[in-house]
Amino acid sequence: MKRFPHALALLLIALPALGARAASQEGDDPSSIVSDVHEFVVSDDGSVTEDDATVLRANTAAGIDEIAQRYVWYDRSVSKVEIVEAYSVDASGARHDVSPDQIRDIQEPRSAGAPTFQDAKLRAVIFPAVGVGSTVHLHFRKSQASPIIPGQFDYYVEPGQRPVLEQRLVFDLPAAKPLYADARGFVAEPPVTADGRTRYAFDYRREKIARIESGSVGYAQYGDRLMVSTFPDYASFAASYRAPAVDPTANDPAIRALAQSLTRNDADTRAKAKTLYDWVRRNIRYVAMFIGQSPATPHRVTDVLANRYGDCKDHVALYGALLDAVGVRNEPALIGLGSVYALPSVPGYGSGAINHVITYLPELEMYADSTASSVEFGFLPLADMDRPTVLVESAVLARTPPTQALSRTARLQIDVAPEGVARFAYWVEDAGWSAEIERMNLRLASAQRRDQIAADRLRYTNLRGAAALTTSDIDATSGPFETTLRGTLDEIVWPTGTTALPALTSLSGGIATQTRNWLAERTRTQPYLCVGGAYDEVSQIALPKAMQVVEVPDDLTVTSEFFSYRARYVFDPSSNVIQVSRTLNARFGKQMCSPDDFKMALPSLKKIERDTQAQIIVKASGH
Repeated sequence: MKRFPHALALLLIALPALGARAASQEGDDPSSIVSDVHEFVVSDDGSVTEDDATVLRANTAAGIDEIAQRYVWYDRSVSKVEIVEAYSVDASGARHDVSPDQIRDIQEPRSAGAPTFQDAKLRAVIFPAVGVGSTVHLHFRKSQASPIIPGQFDYYVEPGQRPVLEQRLVFDLPAAKPLYADARGFVAEPPVTADGRTRYAFDYRREKIARIESGSVGYAQYGDRLMVSTFPDYASFAASYRAPAVDPTANDPAIRALAQSLTRNDADTRAKAKTLYDWVRRNIRYVAMFIGQSPATPHRVTDVLANRYGDCKDHVALYGALLDAVGVRNEPALIGLGSVYALPSVPGYGSGAINHVITYLPELEMYADSTASSVEFGFLPLADMDRPTVLVESAVLARTPPTQALSRTARLQIDVAPEGVARFAYWVEDAGWSAEIERMNLRLASAQRRDQIAADRLRYTNLRGAAALTTSDIDATSGPFETTLRGTLDEIVWPTGTTALPALTSLSGGIATQTRNWLAERTRTQPYLCVGGAYDEVSQIALPKAMQVVEVPDDLTVTSEFFSYRARYVFDPSSNVIQVSRTLNARFGKQMCSPDDFKMALPSLKKIERDTQAQIIVKASGH
């Protein structure tokens, strides 16, 4: 700390020794899978009948809600579900059958009421008399009238976050249709062939589950999972999407007229692609249905245009048709959205495999995801970054960029009055991938919501006060975005005695917030999300003459493989003004960091965090 004349001697009070800490005892998991047997019988055309018998147990009161209601997803256009048997057994051993009125169909919530997605259903089974120690027993059959992918079969399973005492998956296929598998944690039995068919079986058991750490990329990336498929390679998988996606309405005159009218003032390929991207993301509502649950075929682009909504396949189809109409090359790119940084070795659809589709623009060597309405052209949502893709037309494996630009510049000015309250002004410019997210957030916000956002940004910084928020043009679709907060702060300095004044350089969302997020775990055993960026923050705190600055923090420079950080503190006694500046450049070169990366980054992060929490000691004259 930099010390100034007449610094106060701070009295350290020794606390009494703490008593013996009670040993923590890990409670039971809320619920367990007692047994789970799935059997799939696959036909030559790829249609499948699934027989599923599952027993779940509620171990604690929290487990009651986890098991008392079960859902079976199905697509009404191609599937039928029969509940063979459903009942609960209470802790005393009494059986309680599920009555017909406790089984009902409900609309899949992700369909968002869109008429063309009304076939997505959930069959809800509501179990009676479920308490701690109860088990619920559900046996159902699901059959398909037609295959999801003609002539092919795939299935992905990832254990939930509960103990699995016994699970068995059996796949019965024509012997001429071999099944390929990528198993992690699942134990495969030798296939058995008889009477022209082959049975493949996989067993699984897991009694303990590790807590998912804060910021972890997700269990699918590192945990147990099983992917089975009749596709021998990703080239054949790409072909299975390519052929059904051919749409004769893509050349409709209305599509060509719209594309040409929107781009008539655009000078080059990039400008045209951007204009059409912005139109689709702002005019076609996204219905978030995962690809592969239903037939992976887009709706006709003329219908998507007329309805003004669609899922990811529909977005790609319409955007692609508009691009084709103005001569911009493009192709669908199948991708694993979310925590899928590495695809299974065998291709297929699933939450931890291929589950989304975006657009690839070969001439621009870039990807675009028009379902992400808050993402500027030229960038991708974080859930798409550094992910493997399957380019549908060229039938090759590729990858989205590992990083993208992010910068944040903040300027904070605080003028403290003699009574300890303060006026403040706070200006932030976001640039790069986060700018449009911030702009979209405020574009959609009502006046009341803006007031709440302003109040939250003070509250999340542990400040009390009032503020009004203004912005740069919220109707822009690209470029940096500016926000300004102006208002007052309550009692930031006490007019009598000594105050530890936070050495702020920004409100929430800046260097301090990012560092705190990176340090959300003391240690890491799982890969985690690491997003870099450049931050530049400066604050100026003007104190009244009656306030004496006793100490300010020391300057700090931190340089490591991942971080370049610098903090400077300047005090001008003649004006009683303190200026604090901080810069941080975080360079990970990827979106997913390892536990070893965290160990390497930890010493630097601790130094940076300590600096962002630094305080300026201020004393009222005469005290």
